[in-house]
Amino acid sequence: MSTRSTPSTLPALLAVMTTAVLWGTTGTAATLSDGVGPLATGAAALGIGGILQALIALPDLRHHRDTLRDRWGMVVLGALAVVVYPLTFYSSMHLAGVAVGTVVSLASAPLFAGLLEWGTTRRPPSRHWFFALVPGVVGAVLLCTSHGGESGTVNADGVVPGVLLGLLAGASYALYSWVSFQLMVTTSGRPVSRGAAMGSVFGLGGLMLLPVLAVTGGPVLDSWQNVGVATYMALVPMFLGYVLFGYGLTRLDPSTATTVTLLEPAVAALLAVVVVGEQLSGSGWVGMACVALALVVLVAPRPRTRRGRG
Repeated sequence: MSTRSTPSTLPALLAVMTTAVLWGTTGTAATLSDGVGPLATGAAALGIGGILQALIALPDLRHHRDTLRDRWGMVVLGALAVVVYPLTFYSSMHLAGVAVGTVVSLASAPLFAGLLEWGTTRRPPSRHWFFALVPGVVGAVLLCTSHGGESGTVNADGVVPGVLLGLLAGASYALYSWVSFQLMVTTSGRPVSRGAAMGSVFGLGGLMLLPVLAVTGGPVLDSWQNVGVATYMALVPMFLGYVLFGYGLTRLDPSTATTVTLLEPAVAALLAVVVVGEQLSGSGWVGMACVALALVVLVAPRPRTRRGRG
């Protein structure tokens, strides 16, 4: 379960890092919406973004329609995970607080991805992945717990369900990443293109989210500011972000890709300091360094392995 070495993985790593940077802006953007609930936020962002993924991938979807039809079960599984992720992720932050919801969702995703790959390939995670995961998770925890002003605004009764929803978000994130990877690389010897894989999974998931948006999305239209925030989240972090994430999955294993996105809490913390004016504690800066170390481990060249292991 190591990052594939041919062709070069550096462009893929940079693409996923850029995705994490874009995703790191969503928390700050969401605070600019007035009266928009977590279900509406998630449904608007990934629902619209997912449909846009399908629209730009129409030529690929047509070209690979027979293969996708044969693998409809895999596509539906990925789409269901796409539906679950934004609803549980934003609800987790709403109930348990931004810090706890973010760290549980994002830090658990690489763990679920590693377990999923282990269970399906019968190979344990590589030491390289493990050496990157540990400082990455520790760094994410330190970053998200370094903000001390949140406890008074979070209902203690919401922490446990918020954590459970965060774990479900992490599992669904790992699942749709794995499904997309399987469609692009190992679909019974008939892989589909990046556009077809991402367009089918996220397009179907986006369509499934539209009823949620119809029921909960009224406040999105209450002001031009709310419309602007929803448009930004759909077009930039969700649409563009997942285009780049899909490219990364063509050359990275899902466990590696989800580990790279632990950069997101670091970006969110920096934006909180620079834009919102929050103070980052000493543990927060240590967390930033840990996330940086994890990324260095992932980018660093690795020793040659036996044929069939890399």
